[in-house]
Amino acid sequence: MKAHAYLLLASTALGACGAPADPAPTAPVTTEALASEALASESSDSLHHGTVQLSTGVQLHYVEQGRSHGPVLVLLHGYTDSYLSFDRVLPLLPRSLHVYALDQRGHGDSSRPSCCYSQSDFAADVAAFLDSQGIQRAVLAGHSMGSFIAQQVALEYPERVEALVLIGSAPTVHGNPVATDLMAYVDTLSDPIDPAFVRDFQASTFYRPIPPSFLDTAVSESLKVPARVWQAAFAGLIAEDHSARLGDISVPTLVVGGDQDGFFSVPEQQALVDALPHGSFALYTETGHAPHVEQPHRFVHDVKRFLREVHRE
Repeated sequence: MKAHAYLLLASTALGACGAPADPAPTAPVTTEALASEALASESSDSLHHGTVQLSTGVQLHYVEQGRSHGPVLVLLHGYTDSYLSFDRVLPLLPRSLHVYALDQRGHGDSSRPSCCYSQSDFAADVAAFLDSQGIQRAVLAGHSMGSFIAQQVALEYPERVEALVLIGSAPTVHGNPVATDLMAYVDTLSDPIDPAFVRDFQASTFYRPIPPSFLDTAVSESLKVPARVWQAAFAGLIAEDHSARLGDISVPTLVVGGDQDGFFSVPEQQALVDALPHGSFALYTETGHAPHVEQPHRFVHDVKRFLREVHRE
């Protein structure tokens, strides 16, 4: 089957890392995973769901939690994901923060416009969302595709960004040979997308075991995304190369990566840190492309420490 012929590409593609020999769905669930799932269940009622019509024309779905006048943290998910990719993180974040997790255009429960999926289009949505909420500046935390959008916001709207947290990232995706090969396959997708392929694709994003229910949710969210958005969003991601401008990002930036990330090598992650004037690096061992999912407690600890430095608390 052609989809499975491309599974090796998917396992190293955007939102992907070197999976263990035993696939994540059947791996034993750790104590931390069970505790995090319980926290998510207990705190689900604290999330407020909202939808807002942005000036960019997108009807955007989001969730928020925390103190209404607290420092603002905006979470940006990866390729074909949704706000639920932060489901293991949200329960652990301090309620002193005012946290927003967005479904970006074409994803989750937001609208799916017929065009316009460049990094600049996504970045314009973030700025428009901040406008809609009356927010002047925010800390942006983005995973994978979301990390490049966060970088783009910092470059195009520097006055709106207080700090950055870049998860599973690098200076650029442009020119990456695995991304180029995967794009050739993504271009062949049509609706309905094969659920088996999506499950394989999502499962390959985790090096450590994760709760099976989290994988089920990730697959369901990816299946919401039509083939044309898979294609347009990926094309927009690999077309842009702002790596030469990273030196213009003057805000404090925490780069969080895994040493088993099959898409962005450790040297590539280090190159991103080195290109940023105020970059710092948290590299997790035995961790893949999704450190915030694979090690949510450690991730939140590192983010809290980083934000204390940013806010000089």
